[in-house]
Amino acid sequence: MRGPRPPGPPLSAALRMLLVMGRDRLGMMTSAADRYGDASRLPVGHKKLWFFNHPEHAKHVLADNAANYHKGIGLVHARRALGDGLLTSEGALWREQRKVVQPAFQSRRIAAQADVVAEEAAKLVARLRRHVNGEPVEVLHEMTGLTLGVLGRTLLDADLGRFETIGGDFAAVQDQAMFELATLSAVPMQVPLPRQLRFRRARRRLQRTVDTLVAERADTSGDDVLARLIVSARAERDPEVARTRLHDELVTLLLAGHETTASTLSWTLHLIDRHPEVGDRLRAEAVEVLGDRMPSYADLHELRYTSMVLSEAMRLFPPVWILPRKAVGPDVIGGYRVPAGADVLICPFTLHRHPAFWPDPERFDPERFDPDRPSDRPRYAYIPFGAGPRFCVGNHLGMMEAAFVLASIMRELRLETVPGHRVVPEPMLSLRMRGGLPMRVREAR
Repeated sequence: MRGPRPPGPPLSAALRMLLVMGRDRLGMMTSAADRYGDASRLPVGHKKLWFFNHPEHAKHVLADNAANYHKGIGLVHARRALGDGLLTSEGALWREQRKVVQPAFQSRRIAAQADVVAEEAAKLVARLRRHVNGEPVEVLHEMTGLTLGVLGRTLLDADLGRFETIGGDFAAVQDQAMFELATLSAVPMQVPLPRQLRFRRARRRLQRTVDTLVAERADTSGDDVLARLIVSARAERDPEVARTRLHDELVTLLLAGHETTASTLSWTLHLIDRHPEVGDRLRAEAVEVLGDRMPSYADLHELRYTSMVLSEAMRLFPPVWILPRKAVGPDVIGGYRVPAGADVLICPFTLHRHPAFWPDPERFDPERFDPDRPSDRPRYAYIPFGAGPRFCVGNHLGMMEAAFVLASIMRELRLETVPGHRVVPEPMLSLRMRGGLPMRVREAR
């Protein structure tokens, strides 16, 4: 295939770029987009990364020619940490896994789970209320507990609150996955680095957690994800393969099913604290729509401004900040030649800030997502849940959960970031907050 190569730093910058990737991944991607435009070729260690930052490029890689692109750098390296779950698997195995879990995320079933989500949101508000005018509460920790509670009840028919180490275990898994990325898997797993020792302990605890969940599930006639995965595993002829697949799929579900929503809610509350006028409008909407009752599925359409705020928060801080792919065969993207085997990056974090499609891109402005406001913005300029065949299967549940929780909190409480605490993005498998988010809780009225 013909076409020029994208611009980028010289090969002599490869070692420096590898160090930057380990230290400041968001800065590396932002700098490349600012300096080289919509396409660049970045030498990183012994690899070269093809970075494309235009909606048409994202559409081509993620949807139009998705069959030519497998999961790439980062997720391939994360496989050593996560195994072959839905996030990292490919081909026939991925299609089979998706087919097994997809029915559990149908809109009819999600609607039936609305009361469960509302109950968990009410429990969260009650926990936060105990901190009114008291010591700061660690919001990211609270959101993680909430999303694990929702995940357990809606998808696994299980209580995950009793597994007290699960949040820390997944933090260790993410830390290891990013270490694999930063070192390009050059460090053997057997090397007893503190990080790798923490990861191995976390993997063992997660294995025990998964084994406990499976052992306790006697009735597999339900339509939740756990029942479907167990039934699917029983069809596997090799018991060891069945156990490994079930473990990998459940660990991936537990991570992806709680991490992204917890991060989205935390970033949203942080942004609201910095823009009190947004909080006032959210509160007014929650009072008008909900009154004193818990939210229901029918309220989602009415919580319009709430949805706008969440969408804008995910624009600035997309839960999935990068989508790495590897080209199976040669291709041409935006007129540039991409060889077979190339590591291709689509970065929602920078795409969502593209000045050609987002005026004043660093400004927090929920009005961008007003459904009554005309927009000629390309569909693929905004991809917080990915796109194409691998579009996030849990996006509807996640958005319902986030809307219910945000409305429930804002109706009754006001959260203020502890003075002096600096909120810093931490690009792991999801876009987390380094050091968490300590906030003080006040009455809304």
